[in-house]
Amino acid sequence: MLNEQIFHHSGLNLNFATGPRNGPALVFFHGVTRRWQSFVPLIPALSTRWHIHALDHRGHGQSSRAKFAYLVRDYVRDAVAFVQNQVQGPVVLYGHSLGAMVAAAVAAELPQQVQAAILEDPPFETMGPRISQSALLSYFAGVQPFAESTLPVGALARQLAEIPLTTPGKTGSIRLGDTRDMASLRFTARCLKQLHRDVLSPIVAGRWLDGFDWAAVSQKITCPVLLMQADLSVGGMLTDDDAAEAERLMLDCVRVRLPKAGHLIHWLQTDTCLRLVTSFLESLEISLS
Repeated sequence: MLNEQIFHHSGLNLNFATGPRNGPALVFFHGVTRRWQSFVPLIPALSTRWHIHALDHRGHGQSSRAKFAYLVRDYVRDAVAFVQNQVQGPVVLYGHSLGAMVAAAVAAELPQQVQAAILEDPPFETMGPRISQSALLSYFAGVQPFAESTLPVGALARQLAEIPLTTPGKTGSIRLGDTRDMASLRFTARCLKQLHRDVLSPIVAGRWLDGFDWAAVSQKITCPVLLMQADLSVGGMLTDDDAAEAERLMLDCVRVRLPKAGHLIHWLQTDTCLRLVTSFLESLEISLS
């Protein structure tokens, strides 16, 4: 059973879910536009041996809105404060997408506290200026008007399904509804209803990574890392070049490629994700001091 609490930081109220103390702390950081419930498919299995914490990033879920402060580095500051002051003690981090970049930065910043990190398809340069070269730009620009929507979830999901996705250099477009089932779009709709519209502005502008040097971050990580790489052909965001560079820079990185897995590995291939994560977690020699 999880209960939701508030962490107060720099004038913000950050919502998080926490479970029973069944082991060392395992902290989840979700992707942009989502909320802590994104990890519901994983939490029941992992909570039997770990003390779960799952944070709503600023501007997401039930956390406070922050005026214009939605660069990756802003989320990192929140996460560092959360791990230092709320979680405390030895911790393992799990991040998806934005959350994976945040988890990497926290591991680099707090090497004595962070015992290991699981990074699920961090987008790195794909979500920087390079975003203008992919269909991601049309996706985020397309969903931005629906942030903070007051429409019922079902009606909003149907409108989201009609968003056209385009890829620079290619003719035509496809509907978002042709790439995601309606059940998933309902979850997306529920998340968007709780999303501050300003969250997406730096992404669409290609400025999201300003002040965030992922290569420098990777080089500072000394703990074991599980890096899960989705398939670019079905929506993955971590390129081979970026994954290889991160693997080279990190001291102890296990990189696992997942063919035919989309960006939301934990959502689309839950059993495979759980197998990999459990194998990695059970390999750790965690210091509880």
